[in-house]
Amino acid sequence: MLKPHEPATSFSFRRSEPPPPPQDLKGATAMTSSDLERWSRVKLRLRAEVGDDIFSSWFARMDLDGIEEGAVRLTVPTRFLKSWIQAHYAERLLACWKAEQALVRRVDIGVRSAVLRNICTKAQPELATEPTRENRNCAMERVDERISAAPAAIQHEALGGSPLDPRLTFETFMIGRSNTLAHAAAKQVGAARRGESVMFNPLYIHAGVGLGKTHLLQAIAWAGNSMSGRRVLYLTAEKFMYGFVSALKTQTAIAFKEALRGIDVLVIDDLQFLQGKSTQAEFCHTLNALIDAGRQVVVAGDRPPGDLESLDDRVRSRLAGGLVVEMGSPDESLRLEILKSRVALARTLHPGFDVPAPVLGFIAKAVTHNGRDLDGALNRLLAHNKLTGHPVTMEMAECAVRDLVRPQDPKRVKIEDIQRTVARQYNVSRADLLSSRRTANVVRPRQIAMYLAKTLTLRSLPEIGRRFGGRDHTTVLHAVRKIETLVGSDTALADEIELLKRLLQE
Repeated sequence: MLKPHEPATSFSFRRSEPPPPPQDLKGATAMTSSDLERWSRVKLRLRAEVGDDIFSSWFARMDLDGIEEGAVRLTVPTRFLKSWIQAHYAERLLACWKAEQALVRRVDIGVRSAVLRNICTKAQPELATEPTRENRNCAMERVDERISAAPAAIQHEALGGSPLDPRLTFETFMIGRSNTLAHAAAKQVGAARRGESVMFNPLYIHAGVGLGKTHLLQAIAWAGNSMSGRRVLYLTAEKFMYGFVSALKTQTAIAFKEALRGIDVLVIDDLQFLQGKSTQAEFCHTLNALIDAGRQVVVAGDRPPGDLESLDDRVRSRLAGGLVVEMGSPDESLRLEILKSRVALARTLHPGFDVPAPVLGFIAKAVTHNGRDLDGALNRLLAHNKLTGHPVTMEMAECAVRDLVRPQDPKRVKIEDIQRTVARQYNVSRADLLSSRRTANVVRPRQIAMYLAKTLTLRSLPEIGRRFGGRDHTTVLHAVRKIETLVGSDTALADEIELLKRLLQE
């Protein structure tokens, strides 16, 4: 669940009577000075463990309410704060108490009544009757200042984001022809300041595995959180789903929504894993709320928005309406630069490690799939060098990376390419293939295009039907079976389809 960055908005208010004193539970004893001293030591111990910034953000307003036989009662001002501490710090809190008082078996957290006193204005009534906008804004500014003053990693943790890798920054990202546009767009988002107009919203980056999507997204989070007054939240789709489901279970969904909507830049990684109607609906509402409020949204997935079949149509449409950028596979020169940077980094930890230039050239030429394979190849060379004491040679490299050398991947064929090529070959328009026309000169090319879409792409029958004018999957299945049958008996048609395949894969 996300950590609340606007806890002041969750106060409850009473009109005139002060909150009643807490009632002792059965077996409770009155607090003594020694109990208060223990509580002070527990807070010091907790502060030392979690750090000043996190302690100030989430534990500074926690009070000791009473001590029973084997149980400690603590209170916080909001239900959201209670739920978060119970979910993430209960064991640590109990351990700190046990270190001071071994007989403590559990720690109970309750929500106390809260009164807003003299927050911003010079003259306030003794008890506020309504949380005025001025009061809310002033309280939120103090929370924002406390979070903004923290280092980027602590700041991001305080916002409840997914873990950030300190190595994944713009400074360590290698730029080539395949990722220039994606890098430029991401850097523009990372360098923007709070209050500036948003140029690309949402920014959607898609690429295959290991091509640098996560690197760019985390670089945005590092850069954005390092700038004063800006809140950038990086979440994987899995973390978003977990946070939303947990909020529903703990009845803190409203606070979850408010926490997300207060973010300046929301970064979501691996959107293809976002599942569930209610979760997708909440993501859609969050997306719309942030964009309408002029906040930046950055999303990454392994396919273009239109190809994410499991995603709600409204989400696909909203994502497609922003800037959609594809990151391609690195070319040989970029792979070589990546390897050189990795070797330089490895030398900082292993000064004697060296890879001759011909070996780097061989790996850059042979290992073509993605950046992670390049890392794997270099790690193998490092292991051989350190464990055997032998220098890195071409023979060693050929043996170490032979399973990473894969056949050249065929060109990635898109359904749009198939439609254009078939339309051109049979002298019809692409609009004809997508239309409801049933004339013979259109039906046969349409069936061939559907057949090629099924055999040359990984798209499902429903997705192919949707891309051919919203047709049912049974229509696609009929077309595929029809062409398969004809190919077995019609040599001329079989030759035409082979020609189309060659044209599409060139």
